[in-house]
Amino acid sequence: MEFSVLMSVYYKENPEYLKRALDSILNQTITADEIVLIKDGPLTKELDDAIANYEEKYIAILRVLSLENNVGLGEALNYGVRHCKYDLIARMDTDDIALPTRFELQMKEFIENKELALCGGQIAEFENDPQIISGYRKVPLTQAAILKFAKKRNPFNHVTVMFRKQAILESGNYQDMPYFEDYWLWVRMLQKGYIVKNIANILVNVCAGEKMLSRRHGKVYLNFIYKFCANMYKIKFCSLTNIAFIFCIRGILSVTPRKILEQTYKYFCRRSSL
Repeated sequence: MEFSVLMSVYYKENPEYLKRALDSILNQTITADEIVLIKDGPLTKELDDAIANYEEKYIAILRVLSLENNVGLGEALNYGVRHCKYDLIARMDTDDIALPTRFELQMKEFIENKELALCGGQIAEFENDPQIISGYRKVPLTQAAILKFAKKRNPFNHVTVMFRKQAILESGNYQDMPYFEDYWLWVRMLQKGYIVKNIANILVNVCAGEKMLSRRHGKVYLNFIYKFCANMYKIKFCSLTNIAFIFCIRGILSVTPRKILEQTYKYFCRRSSL
């Protein structure tokens, strides 16, 4: 089975991290048939040079598509999904590291179950050194457990997912929902009854820490929480009680002092082991 890898990069990202992420994709036990890298608006010279070097070296596999302006992750991925050649698409971020057997493990699931629309897995997080793991984000494995979990929290680790392009398009594709682009897509897929799962394996080592926390803090984030919750309620995916829980918990965390927020995520949202 052929598959694509979809990534999006914008000007604030680190070229060394991008190289590390690309290398982890290229050094898999099963090689992707194409890597689609979306330039979300103009980049720095350092990022452009790094990408150009990989384009020259991997001309047969790396496709770089450029957006004139920075449109945000949701719209960039929407564009990318539509331009991937193959029905199976694996997501990857430009500062994370895919474990060598990631694609092999996921392809096995799709080969064994032709009805499977999306397959994710577990992540290990690091702050500076990829060799020093600071925690794990464990997500549920089965369809029933995922559906239940999704009523309160994101049931997939976005950077680990592999999905069928047709299922994503039929669910409305990625949309402009800042901070919740992936969660909002999974909700709509679950609402349509698509078959999904997570596997127990760690698939990606994720660069977390200060960058992750800064995205989930402040009044701007609080406004986007409200928009997301309102949309969940509008399509009747969650009860009013579930919506109130999500909004209250995330809302409180968004205005919590940074040091306390860091400890909260460490002790309540992440695990020391799987």
